[in-house]
Amino acid sequence: MAESSDKSRSESKKLKDAPATFKSKVWAYFGFYNSADGAKLEKDYTICKNCFAKVRYTGNTTNMHSHLSRHHPELCEKAVVGAGSKPTHPGVNTLFQAKLPPCSARAKSITNGIAVYMCKGLRPYSEVENEGFCFLMNILEPRFDIPSRKYFAEKMIPALYDQTRAKVGSALESAERVGLTCDGWTSRATESYITVTVHFINEDWEIKSYVLQTRAMHETHTGTHIADILKAAVGEWNLDAKKPVVVTDNASNMRVAISLTGYQHVRCFAHVLNLASQRALKIAAVTKVLVKVRRISTFFHRSTTGAEALKRNQELLGLPLHKLRFLDQQPAVCAALLSPEVRKNVTDCALTENDISSAEEMVEAFRPMLVATNIMCEEKNPTISVVAPLHAQLLRDTTSTEEDSPLVREIKGAINQDLSKRYQSEVEKDLLRMSSALDPRFKSLLFLSPEEVQDTYAKLQSKAAVLKEDDPVPCGDVQGDLEEEETCTAKKRKSALVDLLGQTFKKTSYVSTSATSIAEKEIKQYQDAPSLPLTEDPLLWWKSQQHVFPLLSKLAHMHLCIPGTSVAAERVFSTAGDIISAQRSSLTPEHADQLLFLKKNMNI
Repeated sequence: MAESSDKSRSESKKLKDAPATFKSKVWAYFGFYNSADGAKLEKDYTICKNCFAKVRYTGNTTNMHSHLSRHHPELCEKAVVGAGSKPTHPGVNTLFQAKLPPCSARAKSITNGIAVYMCKGLRPYSEVENEGFCFLMNILEPRFDIPSRKYFAEKMIPALYDQTRAKVGSALESAERVGLTCDGWTSRATESYITVTVHFINEDWEIKSYVLQTRAMHETHTGTHIADILKAAVGEWNLDAKKPVVVTDNASNMRVAISLTGYQHVRCFAHVLNLASQRALKIAAVTKVLVKVRRISTFFHRSTTGAEALKRNQELLGLPLHKLRFLDQQPAVCAALLSPEVRKNVTDCALTENDISSAEEMVEAFRPMLVATNIMCEEKNPTISVVAPLHAQLLRDTTSTEEDSPLVREIKGAINQDLSKRYQSEVEKDLLRMSSALDPRFKSLLFLSPEEVQDTYAKLQSKAAVLKEDDPVPCGDVQGDLEEEETCTAKKRKSALVDLLGQTFKKTSYVSTSATSIAEKEIKQYQDAPSLPLTEDPLLWWKSQQHVFPLLSKLAHMHLCIPGTSVAAERVFSTAGDIISAQRSSLTPEHADQLLFLKKNMNI
């Protein structure tokens, strides 16, 4: 672009600045020569003010920018579009530095992601003001402006709640029957709440569980007030037609509340197990050992010297490094208590041989209760069908034998006496036994007498007959298929014989069968089928057999959806403790309800 002869000649001329109408900052480094007559500027070439090189000018500044970039890079960064200019096409750097509009798809997606992160991660609204979180978001997307905490609290979380609520409501429409659990709890801010959860089996034979609502309860926890909240929840979610069955603990106010609503009530079996165990733990000999064990356990949790001695002995004995299971750690515990550094800091923490023997007997006596509790705490299984077999088995296991020691005999007697008085009403018995009969694992009902088995299946037959009368041709009904096939065949094949004897022998091939006989035949076929192994899923079995047993499959839908415990509602308490923490104790009941609902129900 530049030549030495031109440079010597251009230096003798006077360089003129670009006209004021040229706004780009690049013109600070370029100008024009006057024409030969001096009347106008020579605009075919611009002249660099630094090296006096001639640069072809074509009406834009591209060639001048290229010249600065190649020969004067230190000036290139300064030669940018000025504030007064309005370029029609912003540069690449300008585009990448521009903030995302809040209404853009990218910004909406990020905002929604932050809201989901808050709900599923139990993060406070103030998270968007956290210095570390802001730094992370700036690294991930520097063009994004994080909305305020008020925006998330008043806009995003309620919007997610409405979306999730609509999905839950749509899922509930397919439920033939629902099981509800209800329980109360108190937050860190001494606010009282009632949580209601729902359980049902969908069309794919899958157990679905949702938290319906968490309502603040400012009144006393009387049966009347609890009944009002429960009826309001059922009405709000349109569950009256689903014949709800409510599972609660054994508290008197809960029993009164359910009786006032008129819904069928099932007492939480996990709470029944806890009450029976607590009764046995009050035995004097048991209490004496427990006091000593608790004192030792507390010492090792609070003493750094004791904890270090215990850890050292655990390593020597090859035991796991934990301090929770006393009998498993008994050798290490005794060795630690005998060490000199521990003995001078602890008193009255010694266990005699009798104490250790009594503790071992207690563990064995309570083991069936532990196993039953673990079974009942599994949310994904239709646990109501397990209640009756487990209850009967525990009554047998807690029956004293001649080989039992006096302590074991006393523990078993206390547990057996408490369990014997549970589930004595006929309504509860019928529900539990029919649910077990509809579980292909327990359909033989070996825990019942032959008379009780016959009575249970007779009641199932009555229910199945009612279903048949309400729906004469259920899905999979063979008789209906045969009648339909007969009609189609008759239309195709008409003969003189039909015309002559048709009225006399009309429909003699298929005699109309009563609903009771159809139900009886289906139950007989169900009883003759082999039982399902205890390790298999009964819902998967019903999914594959629903066309073989159309009436009983509907009854299974209506019974196996009922949980045997209120564990689902009680598990909300721990989640609520994470949401309504000491740093968020002023969270309003409405926001607490929304966050708990989204944490438990929102799928991501």
